[in-house]
Amino acid sequence: MVTICREKNRLRVTFPYSPELVSMIKTIPGHCWHPKEKYWTIFDTEKTIQQFFTVFYREKINIESSLLPTARMYLPYLPAPGEEELLRQVAEEIRLKGYSPKTSKAYLCHIKRYIRYFRHKNVTDLTSKEIREYLLNLINNKQCSEPYFDQVISAIKFLYNYVFKKTDLVVDINRPKKNKKLPEVLSEEEINRIFNSINNETHRLIMLIIYSSGLRISEVVRLKLENFDFDRKLIHIKRGKGKKDRYTILSQVVINHLKKYIRLMKPDEWLFPGAKSGAHLTERSVQKVMDKAVAKAKIRKNVTVHTLRHSFATHLLENGTDLRYIQELLGHASSKTTEIYTHVSRRKLGNIQSPLDRMMLDSSDKRNEFVNNYNST
Repeated sequence: MVTICREKNRLRVTFPYSPELVSMIKTIPGHCWHPKEKYWTIFDTEKTIQQFFTVFYREKINIESSLLPTARMYLPYLPAPGEEELLRQVAEEIRLKGYSPKTSKAYLCHIKRYIRYFRHKNVTDLTSKEIREYLLNLINNKQCSEPYFDQVISAIKFLYNYVFKKTDLVVDINRPKKNKKLPEVLSEEEINRIFNSINNETHRLIMLIIYSSGLRISEVVRLKLENFDFDRKLIHIKRGKGKKDRYTILSQVVINHLKKYIRLMKPDEWLFPGAKSGAHLTERSVQKVMDKAVAKAKIRKNVTVHTLRHSFATHLLENGTDLRYIQELLGHASSKTTEIYTHVSRRKLGNIQSPLDRMMLDSSDKRNEFVNNYNST
């Protein structure tokens, strides 16, 4: 164990004698050995503190509380002791659970940050209070979004439930109450403007497929020719979100564009190949196309690629499609998820008259009635 604390205008460093540790501290400029007291000192500057943690990051370090804020500026970028082995165990457990690569990557990233935050402690020995303090610190300092914070909690619960087998430590950690935010929806006219602002035929085809079939961005970039049934006008989504298969509708307009695209581009493995050999187009590339199209079309709403999926569901509902069918097309596990579109649909809201309009209309009718009565006298 290496201990670092403040000693007047310098930093005192102590550790059990080890030739390796001695050689390490000698690499830090301004080091000084005090033979009587049997400890080392180094300069108390931000640069020296950074050098210290860069050199000793693999060691277990007992850090004085006053140094923690500065330490935590640098330590998240440096591996913690035992980190590699613990992350290997986590990755192994994730594979056994059959989680998606996207979830696996996110969990490992969150757990890595968590380990590095508590690098001076053994994470298996932390208390519920310390775990809560970490989450509060994340909220206060990171100002993270609700989905991000929710995923952090999921990752930490996974670590203690399935890797450490200490379910009691996280059983009382509740997720924050979710805001009931309604999805942004585009009108048919706005969607047309977006399509018309895209000059690249391939990019336009991607957006047409997303909107006409209600696909997620992760699904459209992984499409293959085998997913399409032109005769039945269906797209077979294999291992979508939650590793579920489903069918969704295939537009005749898309079929016409798609056949032309296949004839010209002759796609092999992926319908939309990426820049790297054997890879599909990235989700980020599709979002960039959408961002440019939205800006060019002068859409003022907060729009992402997923907005096309929201619009697909809302427009189906407005045109009389049963909510249960929309649920199947979208691949929602629960009908409650699909029901949110009833709150943004104009089918019902559009038929409700504002009391102001009714009042003004009634006033206008009364004025007309007065004028007609006056003229008849």
